[in-house]
Amino acid sequence: MSPELFWAFLAASILISITPGAGAINTMSNGMRYGLKRTLPAILGLQVGLGVQILVVGAGLGALLASSELAFALVKWVGVAYLIYLGISKWREKTVDIEAASTGAPHEGAARRFWKSVLVNVTNPKATIFMIALLPQFLDPALSRVTQFTVMGVTMIGIDILVMCGFAGLATLVARWLRSPRQQRLLNRLFGGLFVFVAGLLATWRA
Repeated sequence: MSPELFWAFLAASILISITPGAGAINTMSNGMRYGLKRTLPAILGLQVGLGVQILVVGAGLGALLASSELAFALVKWVGVAYLIYLGISKWREKTVDIEAASTGAPHEGAARRFWKSVLVNVTNPKATIFMIALLPQFLDPALSRVTQFTVMGVTMIGIDILVMCGFAGLATLVARWLRSPRQQRLLNRLFGGLFVFVAGLLATWRA
């Protein structure tokens, strides 16, 4: 990949990461409830899911997903159902002491937050189809495809880690001002509604 292509890809990766989506909503929701440090497993889970998507596209399986209506529909509706589940769970989530949740033992374990976040990305066929369209634009036919996909994958994941940490940090700061049970309930319902909204967008999206 030439320097010019790399810088263009870097800019595209930043724009993709800062665009609000299910991953950002998941990160901010965890950040407000658990604080930045305890949101790191969720951020790591998102990156594992992103890595799986990049591997799928790089191996050519993404094209199979895009061309098979059955495979695409299956992944899409699993993703829709999962986002709705997250939305309902968030809507019904009990309020907690913000300070205690960020420094003490949270209600939800790190492993559970990790795997929930992996599924947020893995069950999003829209992102996979988007990468099928995006990544080949930055490939140099004269260079190794594996090397270039590796560079792009590491770049995307690195950028997304920084952006998600920023989202989580911002959410943690905001949470310090929203301590009352009523405010927490409103936030839980806001994020729950956002999860369902994103599920609705995914349900109506066609490749």
